[in-house]
Amino acid sequence: MTGTDAFEPIGNDPAGDDLPSILRGAPDGLEFRKLRKRIIRQTREAIDAYGMVTPGARWLVCLSGGKDSYTLLAALIELQWRGLLPVELLACNLDQGQPGFPATVLPEFLASHAIPHRIEYRDTYSIITEKVPSTKTYCALCSRLRRGHLYRIAREEGCEAIVLGHHRDDILETFMLNLFHGGRLAAMPPKLVNEDGDLMVLRPLAHVAEADCDRFARAMSFPIIPCDLCGSQEGLQRAQVKALLDQWEARTPGRRQVMFKALTNVRPSHLADPTLFDFAGLAPASADPRDPETP
Repeated sequence: MTGTDAFEPIGNDPAGDDLPSILRGAPDGLEFRKLRKRIIRQTREAIDAYGMVTPGARWLVCLSGGKDSYTLLAALIELQWRGLLPVELLACNLDQGQPGFPATVLPEFLASHAIPHRIEYRDTYSIITEKVPSTKTYCALCSRLRRGHLYRIAREEGCEAIVLGHHRDDILETFMLNLFHGGRLAAMPPKLVNEDGDLMVLRPLAHVAEADCDRFARAMSFPIIPCDLCGSQEGLQRAQVKALLDQWEARTPGRRQVMFKALTNVRPSHLADPTLFDFAGLAPASADPRDPETP
């Protein structure tokens, strides 16, 4: 895929049965059409910029039931429908055994839209609550256990990549967490290879704002499932960072986008890591005193 304007304007889309099922019933208003077009454009930009597509590959699209993963799935299906994403999509939900998790919501949603999917049940909740004190965040262990099962499922299903719904704000929050608490400059990369070297991990929503995911999912009336496991804990470091970014954004609209641009414009010579830049070998250019032509 090259460029971002090759596909026909969203306003000219066919209606009714010509659209993929997941896109039917979308609001007709101008603001929603602009929102939808922006999400599709930014998703395609990220896919292009980071070279995510291998034609004919199979992607395991991880669906949690939150606003971000619904937006991801809808955007990928639309790009696929437009002929701009030559991969096979398999939606997957990992039911982690959280108390009160509505186990029928996602299977019914995916089946109603004829979306190929796999639902897997693994009780990681009991492991997490047993090993992590209630005063600590569950997120790290939860993510690690979930990722291990998703890698396994991807291998079993013959998928070359697992695709996650992390958006621009998730990436910025991770960067700030690493800066304030981890002592390193690092974020969530839009594309990486797993530790075993056999699977890609992709984040096609890397350029998409969280607020746009929220507006899109609500407008589409997707059946949102909250994450009660980590959402029940107060004062998490990520929540504190999100509040800080919200304050900056309120005072200076566009601050998040400027910060994200900085992540794409890194200058190792203006940082302080001697493994990335040869500071020891840096010296001013000067004439060689042994040169007979030197005055």
